[in-house]
Amino acid sequence: MDRERVLLSQKDIPQKWYNVLADAPEPLPPPLNPATGMPLEPKDLSPIFPVSLIKQEMSTEKWLKIPEEILEIYKIWRPTPLQRAVRLEKALKTKCRIYFKNESLSPAGSHKLNTAVAQAYYNKLEKVNRLCTETGAGQWGSALSLACHLFGLKCSVYMVKVSFQQKPYRKSLMHIWGADVYPSPTNLTKSGRAVLEKDPDSPGSLGIAISEAVEDAATHPDARYALGSVLNHVLLHQTVIGLETKKQLELLDEEPDVLIGCVGGGSNFAGLCFPFVPEKLKHKKIRMIAVEPTACPTLTRGVYAYDFGDTAQLTPLVKMYTLGHSFVPPGIHAGGLRYHGVAPVLALLVKTGIIEVRAYPQNPVFEAGVFFARTEGHLPAPETAHAIKCVIDEAKNKENKCIVFNYSGHGHFDLSAYDAYLAGKLEDFEYPADKIKDALRKVPKVG
Repeated sequence: MDRERVLLSQKDIPQKWYNVLADAPEPLPPPLNPATGMPLEPKDLSPIFPVSLIKQEMSTEKWLKIPEEILEIYKIWRPTPLQRAVRLEKALKTKCRIYFKNESLSPAGSHKLNTAVAQAYYNKLEKVNRLCTETGAGQWGSALSLACHLFGLKCSVYMVKVSFQQKPYRKSLMHIWGADVYPSPTNLTKSGRAVLEKDPDSPGSLGIAISEAVEDAATHPDARYALGSVLNHVLLHQTVIGLETKKQLELLDEEPDVLIGCVGGGSNFAGLCFPFVPEKLKHKKIRMIAVEPTACPTLTRGVYAYDFGDTAQLTPLVKMYTLGHSFVPPGIHAGGLRYHGVAPVLALLVKTGIIEVRAYPQNPVFEAGVFFARTEGHLPAPETAHAIKCVIDEAKNKENKCIVFNYSGHGHFDLSAYDAYLAGKLEDFEYPADKIKDALRKVPKVG
């Protein structure tokens, strides 16, 4: 066996998704209808989601079968390799064994395609004509654009304006796959116009872009909304990552001591880590570390409370760690991590001590990304580089342990960001406590 690169065959692609809610240490607080304050009912979500995805969202069944049509498309790039970072290990002079699950090999360049394909499939079954979505750095928008193209759906993407300007080639990729891409906030929606009225130069945020996409879907009967992170069904679809990783580690006779992933909404972290939660609950010594930017410190400085998932307050209220739905983070290059909230189920696992959290400024993250590229040859996305920074810190101590991280996406469209880092032009943002307090004052009082 090649211990540097563990490959599986297509027959090893997981046949079922794993639902961590079946094993959660306590019940997940229910999403609430903001108009009534009562727990959300399936019919409340039907204007923006297909029935099949609503059922997945509310399911506590442990295993959900993956349809054959989805598995056939997964075969384009799955299973992905588990690679040992031996050159990184040597450069760090560490006793640790470092592995990374290479999700950058998908056609869209990141893990996002795992759920994009599933969401497009279920919408196609219910005769939806167009999907509306938001995107930060553009990885999710790229993935959904391709998935929609594969199933013959139209796609409208509201891309956070600062990322639209920073990452023009992600927009090009979306156009190649037939999507319409708009810099958010726009004049196309009521919520976008409201933001521009207050701040014509708004850099945008994921919360604003979500408002625009939800409004678009809710006001057009042939359209539905698709989300790239946060929701239960999205994290469910990503568990193919961790399920494959478990099988690959078994082939190596390895057990992970530390699992690491970056977190914006939580999808790539959940994809790697959630399938290992049952072992953690059986008191196995597995540490799971969620890494975020100090410029958007949701898990490290947010509050655990009910809040809206979007700026215009169009979404249900969900209990999560939040910086407040009005929070607009600085324009850091890790656009996929610029979200005020986090997946409710991930938040629950942080609250109950299953998951650790860590935050890093922008420059040390890019330093780690460059170090990884110079040792392993792979250039990580700025989001992924947050995980790599944590890996390097964990590997510097003298312990002999197995570290596994999710290499969630490549950085080939982020070269302007790396140029800025190499030129010494990147700023480190430590978001001011008073601004976080201001945003948190607008969190609704529930219960």
